[in-house]
Amino acid sequence: MRKSIRYTLATVSILLGVVIGYLWLTFASPFGYNPRPEYLPAIDEDATYSVFVYGTLTQPWVRWLVMGRAGDGETAKLPGFRKEELDLKPAAGAVTEGQVITVTADELRALDRYERLGIRYERVELKLKNGETAWVYRLMDPLVQEISEEIPD
Repeated sequence: MRKSIRYTLATVSILLGVVIGYLWLTFASPFGYNPRPEYLPAIDEDATYSVFVYGTLTQPWVRWLVMGRAGDGETAKLPGFRKEELDLKPAAGAVTEGQVITVTADELRALDRYERLGIRYERVELKLKNGETAWVYRLMDPLVQEISEEIPD
């Protein structure tokens, strides 16, 4: 009996460690992330930034894991794009519903790391339906990724 309890506790501990490790690698790890691409403007430490989110980041618990706080998301619409799995595709007449969150410089860097800016996603500034602009993460074109991998540093 005691042996089975020890094995159960060991198994639960290992699984918990694996889950925590996975969450850290996914949401906070700097591994596999390069600094922001050169074409983006520098991040001003004293500014706040509007970010339009349309996928996992619409969930407050995901934002809390990524940025350290859930923040308040305001409902927003992005015209001219349709959501297609993990990306936004240009589409005349389409409107994508999501949320706008306001973030600090550190939180924007955390979002860049989470989205693997320059590796998996690009950050572009787009106009929302209400006329305001916000940063939006879009999947990078695979061809652009292949070309950037071929260019030596």
